Amino acid sequence: MKTSQLMNFSIDRENKKISVEREFNAAIEKVWQAWTDSNMLDQWWAPKPWKARTKSMDFREGGHWLYAMVGPNGEEQFARADYKTIIPLKQFTGDDSFADVNGNIDHSFPVVFWTVNFDGNNLNTKVHIEITYKDLADLDKYLELGFREGFTAALENLDEIFEHK
Repeated sequence: MKTSQLMNFSIDRENKKISVEREFNAAIEKVWQAWTDSNMLDQWWAPKPWKARTKSMDFREGGHWLYAMVGPNGEEQFARADYKTIIPLKQFTGDDSFADVNGNIDHSFPVVFWTVNFDGNNLNTKVHIEITYKDLADLDKYLELGFREGFTAALENLDEIFEHK
């Protein structure tokens, strides 16, 4: 079942940013957990038919999440998120990059900076994601890889989780 929740995806080429604002029918604690717990992330982070599979996660300032996007034929694309700041139930920031199976950053792809803000109550939570790129070519490369469609599909996976809880 598709949701009618708020979903805004905008591109600010002048400032080399993508902004996504998304509302969920769930309490802020549940939404925070969905973004910060590897067991939850593995359930929704990848657009179907792909799946996310965590190799390791240390959700703390200075920690990182190493995971694979696993395709329907078993192909794997590793990525890592390096956490910079964490304000529980409010915000976290960090660098996101493609990586190898051991977590070594693949510098043939851009490293991007994510800021994820949470605002909610016991019924609804709004998540505002700001993704900052070093240059416009990096932003365009992510869009060409299908980021908009893939991330939108992943967020819809999260809707499904909240519908069944």
